This record gives sequence, structure tokens and C-alpha cells, in this order.
Amino acid sequence: MIALRPVGYVIGLLVTALGATMVLPMLADLVDPIGDWRGFAISASVTLTVGGLLTLSCASGRTGALDIRQTFILTVATWVVLPLFGAIPFLFGAPNATLTDAFFEAVSGLTTTGSTVFTGLDQLPMGTNLWRGLLQWFGGIGIIVVAMAFLPSLRVGGMQIFRSEGFDTFGKILPRAAEIAGTISGIYLALTLMCFLAYSWAGMPFFDAMIHAMTTIATGGFSSHDASFAAFSASAEYVAAAFMLIASLPFVRYVQLVAGTAQPLYRDSQVRAFFGIVITVVAVLTLWLWLSRGWVGEEPFRKALFNAVSLMTGTGYASADYGLWGAFPVTLMFLIGLIGGCAGSTCCSIKVFRFQLLWAGLITQVRQIVSPSGVFTPRYQNRPVSQDVMSSVMAFFVMFIITLFAVATILGLMGLDTLTSVSGAATALANIGPGLGPIIGPAGNFADLPDGAKWVLAITMLIGRLELMSVYVLFTIAFWRG
Repeated sequence: MIALRPVGYVIGLLVTALGATMVLPMLADLVDPIGDWRGFAISASVTLTVGGLLTLSCASGRTGALDIRQTFILTVATWVVLPLFGAIPFLFGAPNATLTDAFFEAVSGLTTTGSTVFTGLDQLPMGTNLWRGLLQWFGGIGIIVVAMAFLPSLRVGGMQIFRSEGFDTFGKILPRAAEIAGTISGIYLALTLMCFLAYSWAGMPFFDAMIHAMTTIATGGFSSHDASFAAFSASAEYVAAAFMLIASLPFVRYVQLVAGTAQPLYRDSQVRAFFGIVITVVAVLTLWLWLSRGWVGEEPFRKALFNAVSLMTGTGYASADYGLWGAFPVTLMFLIGLIGGCAGSTCCSIKVFRFQLLWAGLITQVRQIVSPSGVFTPRYQNRPVSQDVMSSVMAFFVMFIITLFAVATILGLMGLDTLTSVSGAATALANIGPGLGPIIGPAGNFADLPDGAKWVLAITMLIGRLELMSVYVLFTIAFWRG
């Protein structure tokens, strides 16, 4: 029998903390003529009450250690419960928002996906836009903690290869998570402040700079304008591209950098591979826009840089409708969105290191075929990779493809066209943000989808953000038998 009180205690604390942060958008709405501060007051009261009662009722289960099954349950339950409470303010602050829309938006925020069902963002109350930004900002730091403290110990998707990156004390999962959160929070906050100042320098108004600083560092992509970055200056696009790249690198490298050593950052193979892909894609897109579309000056480079970085990092901002650039750019943008950034960052999708491990495994297999009597071992960062890691990575790729196929099929059965179904499934599973086509592409949003499709996509976002296997293992009989 799995003891659930320790899990409930931690979730209660997190719900309580979420309720406390609702005071910030409530204060914003107090000074906004169209704001409804009472909605946030009610939401905060409900969330604080439920969170407090859950914490008190489970206090007897307070512990400094969780076993592996409790850790799986805590990881998944946290990302299911928090969006439920995060959705409550949207029912008050977003005009005509239904429960489905509110939950979809909250899930998209906390998973840093960036897909939205809200229109008229420029006319939303300040508190509601601030809450959207805060959800993504919290989700960004939350996923860093999950990626560094939980997933390596749970051996999900090959993440166990990073168990030697510090903080390796399995069996003390909660103290370790608190240690990581405390260490990372200062860096995360500092980067957000730097991004805010850079946006202000680029001409963004104070409130827009604050919102976009939070959603940029979280690589989330929520904007306070329907036009996204098309509403801002060219210099703001360069600032956004720089900070999206910064947020896409492993945060443990920043910890090491602050400690005085920069070598791990320079030597990290996934960092080098990530920048190599970005540089190549931006160069190809820039040439395409110059030669095929007739663009001149620095604009093609800026648009290629901003939109390619936004898609590959899973941020999801848009400064142009790249769906109009032609079939080749659209295909390329779709594919790089499935690559993602580095493990241990706020980025989403499959992530660079898994492609590196897959490539290492393929090379090893080819060499084994050519020389059957030889002994070959895949290597990563000049270290041999165990069969356990390779099996985990292969399982992740297989389940990613199966899930993508299943979700796209379900969306198709709901009446969505092929492009919307496939790109919608991909953008939700990889937590990218915009899909492809006129409905959910960079010039559209998810508002016009049927409610059933929104629930399917919201669940898919959660599955993708938790690296698939963390969720699927809960549906096995062996897990509950223990």
C-alpha cells in the first residue's frame, strides 16, 4: 500500500503557495479600471483554504524522503492539481471563459506550452494578463526542478545520465528538490530581471516588459498582445532571441558558472549541438527569405533568427506569419520544434541530448554490423553510455511517436483537418505553442477548436511536459502492486 500522506502534504504546500501568488494580479486589477480584483480575491481564498486544509490533514505524513512510487505520484499529481486551481481566476477575469477554456489556458501556462484560447489579449484586464505570465514563470522554474531533481532519479527518458551533475542524493528527494529550487531561483530571478531591463531598453512599456520577461525566461510564449512580437520594435526581437537562447541552456551550468567555472558550459556537447543547429537553421532560413521571397536588408535575418529560436526553444512567440514563407520553411520550423533545447533548461520537446544518444546508438549498431566480432559501446560526453540509458531513450522515442499518432487520430475523429490534427498533437506533446495552418498556426489560436479537442490537447500537454513515461507508468498494474 502506497502511503499518500507525504504526497498530499507537498501538494498542499504547493497549492497554498499558488493561492498566495494570486494576490499579485489582484493588486494589479485594483489599479486597472477594467480589472476585477474580487475574482482574484475569491480565487485566492478558495485556493488557500483547500491548500491549507490539505496540508494540515496530511501533516502527519511529513517526511524528508519519498520512495520511487511516491515520487512518481507526486510529480504527476502536482502538474494535474495546480492547473485546476490556476484556472479559477480565468473564470472571473477572461470574458466568456468556460471551464474548458480556463483549464486549457492554465495547463498551457504551467507547462510553458504557450498555446492560447483567449482572443483580445490587448483588452484583457491587467490582472489576467499578469496571471498568465506568472503561471508560465512558475511553470518554468518548476520544470527545471523536476528535470534536475526528479526525472534523473526516476530514470525517465534517459535523464538518469545526468544524475552525476550534482544534487545526486536519491532517497532524500524533497531536500534535494528544495536545494535545487533555492539554488536555481536566484539565477532564474536574475535572468528575468536582466530580460526586463533589456526589454525596457528596447522600448517596451513597463507592464509588457514585465510580462514578456517572465514568459521569455520560462520559454513559455504567452504575450499580452494578439500580435505577439509584431507589436514591438526590431530591437525587442533581438533581445527576445538572446534570452530565449539563454533560457534554453542547462541551468546547472549557470550554477557552475556562478561558482567560478565556465568550462562545463563550453564543453557540454548538447550546448554545442544546440547552437550548431540554431546557426544552421537561421542561416538556411535567411538565405531562403533573401533568395526566394526577395526580402532585403537585415529583416530576413531578424525574422529567421527570432522565429526559428522561438520554435526550437518551444517558446512560441511569433513576429511574422511564417506559414506564408513557403512549404520548405514551414516544414523546417515544424521539425526544429520537435528537437527542442537542452535538458535541465526551461525548454520542452524531445531535447537535443536524446538525438545525440540516438545517433550514438545508431553509429554503434552500424559498427557492430560491419565488425560482428568487435565490442562497441555508445559514448556521450566522452563517457560510455549504459544499456539502461539507451533503452530508456529508445522507449521515449517509441512512446512519443505512438502518442503523437494516437492524439492526431483522436483529433481527426473529432472533425479536425489533417494539418490541424497532426500539428496540434505535435505542438501539445512537444509543448511548442503554435501549430500549423490557418486555425492554430502563428496567425491563429486554439479558441475555435471543439471543447473535446481542447481537453485532449490539455492532457497531451501534461503528458509531454512530464516526459511521457512519468505518466504512463501510473497506468501499469506492476506500479501499484509494487
